[in-house]
Amino acid sequence: MRANRARTLGPEISVAIVAVDNATGEVLARVASSDYFDNSRAGQVDMTQALRSPGSALKPFIYGLAFEDGVVHPETLVDDRPVRYGAYAPENFDLTFQGTVTVRKALQLSLNVPAVLLLDAVHASRFTARLAQAGGALVLPKGEVPGLAMGLGGVGITLTDLTMLYTGLARLGTTVPPVERREDNPQAAAPQRLLDPVAAWYVGNVLIGTPPPENAAAGRIAFKTGTSYGYRDAWSVGFDGKITIGVWVGRPDGAPVPGLIGRAAAAPILFDAFARTGRLPAPLPHAPKGAVFASGAKLPPPLQRFRPGGLPGDAAEAPLRIMFPPNGARLEMANAAGARPDPLALKVSGGVAPLTVLVNGVPIVAQAGKRILFFEPDGPGFVRLTVMDARGATDSVVVRIQ
Repeated sequence: MRANRARTLGPEISVAIVAVDNATGEVLARVASSDYFDNSRAGQVDMTQALRSPGSALKPFIYGLAFEDGVVHPETLVDDRPVRYGAYAPENFDLTFQGTVTVRKALQLSLNVPAVLLLDAVHASRFTARLAQAGGALVLPKGEVPGLAMGLGGVGITLTDLTMLYTGLARLGTTVPPVERREDNPQAAAPQRLLDPVAAWYVGNVLIGTPPPENAAAGRIAFKTGTSYGYRDAWSVGFDGKITIGVWVGRPDGAPVPGLIGRAAAAPILFDAFARTGRLPAPLPHAPKGAVFASGAKLPPPLQRFRPGGLPGDAAEAPLRIMFPPNGARLEMANAAGARPDPLALKVSGGVAPLTVLVNGVPIVAQAGKRILFFEPDGPGFVRLTVMDARGATDSVVVRIQ
C-alpha cells in the first residue's frame, strides 16, 4: 500500500504510518518509510521519528484547551475575518474568509483565523506546556519562544508523538507512552493529563463530522489533516474507539512538493489504513458527565459568540477575576457522613454583569448582582471553576476538593 501510494504521489516522496492501541498505548504498526531499499526516497530514514512541521494538525488541541477553559462551546459563533497581531496577519489556506461560523465548522474546515484567536485566548506558552506535559514536546526554531504562528505549524513534532497526542482525545483526555516491545509494561507509566474529559469529547465529536476524502464513509473516523508551509509535509491523524492512526507524506529531505496537501495526499492513506484493519470502526466513547448539548441561542450568553478579549469598555473598569478560591487551592468538604457536601463559596470581582459560572464546563445558576456565589461539589477531586461576564471576558481556576 505505502509503496504504491508513494509512487502515485511522485518521485522522492515517502510515506510513514503509525498505528496505536488507544487503551494501552501499544504500537500496533510502524511504517518508517515507503520502501527501505529505495534510496531515491531515503527509505532508510525513519520518518515516524523525524521532526517535521505539523501544519494545522495541532489545531484540535487549541480548541480543546478553549473548550476546557469555558471560552467557547462547539456551537459558539466565531468570526473568520481579517485580523492582525502586529506584523502577523493569519490567512486561510484558500486566501478567503468565511465570515461568522460556529466553532464546530471552524475546526472542521480548518480555518486559520479562529484557531489563532483561540490560541491567543488560551496563551501559546500554556498550550506548549500542556502538550509537553502529555508527552508531546513541541520543538521551536532556535531562539524562538511560543507564539501564535505555532497554531498553524510553526513548530516541529514527530509523527509518533503527534499520533500519541491524538490517542489522548480518544481516551477522553489522558495519554500513555507508546509501548514498543513485548517486555514493556503498559501499566508502569501513569496516564498523563492532556485535557478535561468533556473538552476531549467535544473535540472528537467535532472531528468525526469532518467531511471525509472522496469515496470514504462519513461519520466513522474522527480525523484532522495538516499541510506545512511550502507544501513540505502532508499529515492526517484519525481515531475511532479502539485505535489511532497517524500518516505523514513528504520528501525526507524537506524539499517542497507543489500541491502536496494533507487532505489529498495523507487522508486517503489514513482511511485506507483503517479499512485494512479488517473491522468496522469502533464507536467513540459516550459523552462524559458535564457535556452540554445546546444550540447557539440556548447557550449561556457569553458562550453564544466568542469576542476576543471582550468588547471595548470603560478603561477604568476592573478586569474580571476570581478572588477566591485561588488557583491550585485545596478545599475541605464539610458534611456529615452520607450527606451531600455543603456548598463552597466562589468570590468574583470586576467584569460586567450578568455573570455566568461554569463548574467543570457545566453552567450553574448565579443570582443577579451577587459577587459571592456558591456551588456544590460532586465529591472529592479536581474542579475547574470558570466565570464569564456579559462581554465575554473570562477567568478560570482549578482547585482540589478533599
